[in-house]
Formats: sequence, structure tokens, C-alpha cells
Amino acid sequence: MSKYRKYHIVKATVTGIESYGVFVSLDEYYTGLIHISEITNGYVKDINDYVKVGDIICVKILDVDNDLGHLRLSIKDIDYKNINKIRRKKIKETPLGFKTLAYHLPIWIENSIKNIKK
Repeated sequence: MSKYRKYHIVKATVTGIESYGVFVSLDEYYTGLIHISEITNGYVKDINDYVKVGDIICVKILDVDNDLGHLRLSIKDIDYKNINKIRRKKIKETPLGFKTLAYHLPIWIENSIKNIKK
């Protein structure tokens, strides 16, 4: 299962610009294309007016091809220049923290040793 899902907004780095769209890289496994029709609702005379190679932008995922590692993307109707607006959920820590692991670790080690000796 991919870590990228339809309609999620993620960060991407612009890697190339062509007359028909913008190529981006999301990580070492996934790349994407923002077709010129997905840049704005109006007419796009020059894509370079919107992004430059090396820009880090927000993109909305329209479709995911996990086999090829390609994403179909859009910056239409989102604040693509403001990368700080990507919301992250705060990690909730348990009141016990690592105490649960510390308690169970000797038991797990003992069980593993027993399984190895069998």
C-alpha cells in the first residue's frame, strides 16, 4: 500500500518544467506530473510564472500509480506556495511511555531464547 493517497496534499520538489506541465519529485520512489490544466482555473501563458525548478510546493494528489511510482497532481485551488500549511497530527504519547516496552522486553527475550533452543 502506498503512503500517498488520492486528494491528500503533500510536499514536492519541482524537478522540471515543460510546455505541457511540471515534473516533481516527492521522494526517492515517487515522481509526479502537474499537467498545465491543473495549474490554475484560468489560462496559463507561461508555467514559469507559477513555479521554478527547485521550488518546494504543496500538491494535491489526483491519482496514484503504485506500480510505476507516478502520481497525477494538481495545484489548482490550493495554496501551493505555502508549504507550512500541511497539517500534521500531533503524536499522543501514552502515560506509561517506554515503561511498557521495558517491562515486556525481558519476557520477549526469554521467549525468543526458548524458541531458538527448540
